[in-house]
Amino acid sequence: MTDLNDHSENAAPASDVPRGHRVIEAYVKQLDGSPGVYRMLDPEHNVLYVGKAKNLKNRVSNYARVSGHTPRIAKMISETSQMMFLTTRTETEALLLEQNLIKQLKPRYNVLLRDDKSFPNILVTHDHEFPQITKHRGARKRKGAYFGPFASASSVNRTLNQLQKVFLLRNCSDADFASRTRPCLQYQIKRCTAPCVGHISKADYAALVDEAERFLKGQHSNLQERLALEMQEASDEMEFEKAAALRDRIRALTQVQTAQGINPRTVGEGDVIGLHMENGQACVQVFFIRAHQNWGNKDFYPRTTGAEAEEVLSGFIGQFYENREPPRQLILSHDIEERELMAEALSEKAGKKVEIIVPQRGEKVELVASATRNARESLGRKMSESATQAKLLEGLKEAFDLPRVPERIEVYDNSHIQGAHAVGAMIVAGPEGFMKNQYRKYDIRGDEITPGDDFGMMKEVLTRRFKRLVKEDPDRSKGLWPDLLLIDGGAGQVSAVHEIMSQFEVTDVPMIGVAKGIDRDQGKEEFHRKGARPMALRRNDPVLYFIQRLRDEAHRFAIGTHRAKRSKAMGITKLDEVPGIGASRKRALLAHFGSSKAVSGANVADLKAVEGISEKVAQTIYDFFHENG
Repeated sequence: MTDLNDHSENAAPASDVPRGHRVIEAYVKQLDGSPGVYRMLDPEHNVLYVGKAKNLKNRVSNYARVSGHTPRIAKMISETSQMMFLTTRTETEALLLEQNLIKQLKPRYNVLLRDDKSFPNILVTHDHEFPQITKHRGARKRKGAYFGPFASASSVNRTLNQLQKVFLLRNCSDADFASRTRPCLQYQIKRCTAPCVGHISKADYAALVDEAERFLKGQHSNLQERLALEMQEASDEMEFEKAAALRDRIRALTQVQTAQGINPRTVGEGDVIGLHMENGQACVQVFFIRAHQNWGNKDFYPRTTGAEAEEVLSGFIGQFYENREPPRQLILSHDIEERELMAEALSEKAGKKVEIIVPQRGEKVELVASATRNARESLGRKMSESATQAKLLEGLKEAFDLPRVPERIEVYDNSHIQGAHAVGAMIVAGPEGFMKNQYRKYDIRGDEITPGDDFGMMKEVLTRRFKRLVKEDPDRSKGLWPDLLLIDGGAGQVSAVHEIMSQFEVTDVPMIGVAKGIDRDQGKEEFHRKGARPMALRRNDPVLYFIQRLRDEAHRFAIGTHRAKRSKAMGITKLDEVPGIGASRKRALLAHFGSSKAVSGANVADLKAVEGISEKVAQTIYDFFHENG
């Protein structure tokens, strides 16, 4: 890969920098016919557009033409003052690099996928003699069989709930498994075979695991018939309890198969992708088909910047699968630019053949029609919600006499129990509703803060927030600065935050404190602003409901963050304080002894019997517990 950039140290002022066709024309003379990626930049060095080319010279020459461009491309050319180039060995490599750079740089004129969260999977572990079935999200580091993706946590939970009824596999952690002395509730409600206490043999449990994995792979054509036969045999032999258990498993299996909704016969593994565009906005609906079953659907709203449907869908696919493994088939509602090249790039990335098709007949057309219909309905709802949101933001401006309609509202809240496990939380809302990828959590770490000091906590959170803002976006060009701050509290909190903002010389960001008001009654909130008398809104004012919703979301996020921190702290044992005991040794010790308390009472010889614990480490553990009590 070769960098063809030409950097100048003595840059002219932005207003004097030449831009447009002639600037691009000068670059054409420096290029050859190599494949590669190009970037177009404005005078402030902001990336306007990232593109790839089979032949850089030919591709960039098109931009040097004076006419024949769409309004979007013409405007982009008029703002271009410099270009950067990277040559690659192949066009496929250029395509992969292009999508990676788009996600990193978020250029103004590219189609951009804004929702980039990972999807959950089902994991059947392979690192324990009695495997666990559980939900998994993130990197696949643990040894086991992964099945997914599922569109949402709820679709995974629903499927796991039914699978536990059918296959009776454990969902407890290895540490819980090792510490059991009698069956847990899962066994009592017939969702586990209680391998922890020997109620099933290793061989019989392994057979259930094998059945579950084959079901999740779609290899379950005769499972229901076999269970029905076993039920009949148990009934004939008057083993009625066994027959009833098998009957319950058959019912659960039927529920799993019927709950999927769409169960295509002709698609074993594929993503069905439907696009609908309207008034410059787009919705992409993805159905995840695995093992001939629908594992849920998810809608996305990419930024289009005026691009046509083919470019929008192509950009979405390139970015969507940039950090996800593509299935064997992508079934599209619209054809895309350079379909064969995209399929080649995805195949190379996945290490298997990936086919991209636009069906014309049969079941796949029906699947695409369903995805497109869902996309159209989802976009309609979103556009309606956006119109309502715009009215509320305008109402907020008028109610509090703000200088402009806020595009970014930041709402802050704290959560703790008598000062313990204190956290701060920030949520963000804008014209399209809650911007969840902008939410932030803050561990309260100030040693000088008195436990339960809400003022001190808010000061710490806002200090860290504005310190980072000043550092990362000093000229406010990246859209990270708020147009309005909402603080949970009254005049005291407003004064504390104003003091912090003054330290950072931030004087133009409006701030409102939301206090509970009389009798802490919802609907009687008082609003506090620096230098102004407290005020209230009419009880049935839509703006009041809007603020309540913002505050409640901040409170929900803060409470959730606090609970997660508290739960994590509860999982910490005295073992975490022993020198040389990391996560692996801790797991081994807990699996062997069942609890931290049992480890503390063990002698050196017993400790040495644990895998990974040497005589020296065993002595360290023994000394720690016996010297430190």
